[in-house]
Amino acid sequence: MLDWDDLRFFLALSRHGSLSAAAKMLHVSQSTVGRRLNSLEATLAVRLLNRTPDGYVPTLAGTAVRVKAERLEAEALSLEREVSGRDARLRGLVRVTCAETMAAHILAPSFARLHTVHPDVMIELIPNPRELSLSMREADVSVRLRQPEQHDLIIRRIGGIAFGLYATAEYLGDHGLLDFDDGCPNHRLITQMEDSQEMTQSAWLTEMASRATVVLQTSSHEAAVLAAANGGGLACLARFRADAETRLVRLPVPIEPPSADILLLVHKDNRDTPRIRVVLTHITECIHELAPMLQPGDGMDCVTAIAGGT
Repeated sequence: MLDWDDLRFFLALSRHGSLSAAAKMLHVSQSTVGRRLNSLEATLAVRLLNRTPDGYVPTLAGTAVRVKAERLEAEALSLEREVSGRDARLRGLVRVTCAETMAAHILAPSFARLHTVHPDVMIELIPNPRELSLSMREADVSVRLRQPEQHDLIIRRIGGIAFGLYATAEYLGDHGLLDFDDGCPNHRLITQMEDSQEMTQSAWLTEMASRATVVLQTSSHEAAVLAAANGGGLACLARFRADAETRLVRLPVPIEPPSADILLLVHKDNRDTPRIRVVLTHITECIHELAPMLQPGDGMDCVTAIAGGT
């Protein structure tokens, strides 16, 4: 008899291509994923995935099974969202995904107040540069800095984040004048990877300093902050985080870097679930309260970069 759980494990492995990645997504061991695949293949009496140097690749039969399994998955998830959306209890788990720096410096500190008012609501905070799927129930609520590719979502702009250009005084002393007209030759850049939420800010930086050398790319904003704070180069960073880093100085630029919208996302089937709505309201109020810090005015002086010093 066909076991739906076996299909679920098969889908995870066919999507992610490796036992380790599928196991991480499913929160189980690699051996469990392998055992479930063997169980499904034995039930159907056909090989579904071939193991190659590049990972697990579906066979012809595996491709056909995946198409049908994804239809079943979509129906099951739709049913689950519909039923959970009718849950009137202010208790239970709410999974919130967002970028690492926002998780550590904004949301995590604020959730203590939420738990004081709603002690039976448990938050699972998932810092992840990847856009987790709300449709697939990888998360219930998402806080992002760019428009998602997913469908069937309710998206609301709840605030914004200002960015600035930063480096240490020692770095500026070693590398000299920031000549934006000449593309900042002899300078080093710390940028975000192409699939990160801060691609727009990185594009601004590489355009402003077109002759500088990118020495570090990362999907972690926190890693970029610490790399710049240790003299690694110039970085376009969120002001709420970088202004608090005493080793960094904000630099004057001819064109200010683009800000980023803070977007709050929830699947349309879950927006009225009480425990999820409580979390949505809390996050919105938190971002509104922190607006002066997240989008500061121009009252904070920049440091003028001079050749041989600051």
